[in-house]
Amino acid sequence: MGRQRYTPEQIIAKLREVDVIVGRGGTAVEACRQIGIAEQTLYRWRKEYGGLKVDQARRMKDLERENARLKKLVADLALDKAILQEASKPDFLSPSRRREAIEQVRRALPVSERRTCRVLGQHRSTQRHPPKDDADEQRLTADIVALARDYGRYGYRRIHALLGHAGWQVSLSVVERIWRREGLKVPKRQPKRRRLWLGDGSCIRLRPQHRGHVWSYDFVEDQTYNGRKYRMLNIIDEFSRECLAMVPLRRFRSHDVIDVLADLFIEHGPPEHIRSDNGPEFVANAVREWLGRLGVTTLYIEPGSPWENGYIESFNARLRDELLNGEIFYSLEEVRIVTGWWRAHYNRARPHSSLGYRPPAPETIEMPAWPLGSAALRPPPRLASEVRIN
Repeated sequence: MGRQRYTPEQIIAKLREVDVIVGRGGTAVEACRQIGIAEQTLYRWRKEYGGLKVDQARRMKDLERENARLKKLVADLALDKAILQEASKPDFLSPSRRREAIEQVRRALPVSERRTCRVLGQHRSTQRHPPKDDADEQRLTADIVALARDYGRYGYRRIHALLGHAGWQVSLSVVERIWRREGLKVPKRQPKRRRLWLGDGSCIRLRPQHRGHVWSYDFVEDQTYNGRKYRMLNIIDEFSRECLAMVPLRRFRSHDVIDVLADLFIEHGPPEHIRSDNGPEFVANAVREWLGRLGVTTLYIEPGSPWENGYIESFNARLRDELLNGEIFYSLEEVRIVTGWWRAHYNRARPHSSLGYRPPAPETIEMPAWPLGSAALRPPPRLASEVRIN
């Protein structure tokens, strides 16, 4: 049987009944037995309700409930104030946004500016003297946003380089500040990989010293809209970072690789070395013997160590990130045309971080007309003329 709970009115009535029994000569134990409570309960009730009448007990309970409600209200207000003070720290709100918040609070509540500034952590001089609008910075912000929209995978460093090419003379810190203020997203960095060993063909063991010293080539695989796969042979000059060829085919054999290399050797001359992985098209006897007869040394990286061929792997990553992941191709001919446009943009216009944010070969390739409707290859917007910001 569960314990019975009594209201204050019932408790006071039972205490009066105990007083009557004791007044007739009975003991407290007998009185407790008659009303059905323990002796300890009787003493506890007397300590809490002794001498009170029913209306007084009811009033006391009302006061206790009101006191509990006020305590909870004060605790909530203190917590709300702590939340406001924490949210108004410089890490969360800039002075301009805090200024807008203070004005909004004053419009909604009849509070003074002094108190609102104190609660939100804004100095009154900062609140009363907003910064003057800078027309140059507004135009610079518009140009940064336009470039970020057209080159969605570029960080603020490449955007800074493009602004310099467009005539802006502005420091990198200013571009970074505007970049973060506008909430633009910086592309994620790839995780670093441990270098287990370095083979003789590694790009660490043999670094390119001049144009035509070391070429590297590799395949990138993708598929058209109908699900058919194709492979793209990419060849770059490691010293200049120039992309020499991007050739897509449904299937590559050793003689196809020789045909592509022969065209490049006629145009640029054979390199001293050519670096690759151990793919069957590259280690084929026909390819190795043909390159050997032309005096080109083949450099093969260790199996399972793509970081030893870092130049071409980095190029493939940029190609996939900036073009292939954002385009749908319906035919192999469309792949050839669009990748040709992207290669021209990469060589002539795209800032390269390892070259001081300059294009690999701006003087060698004539930019073709831009394709309509290509999200990854829209022409850059018309930017402001030469402006200097201190």
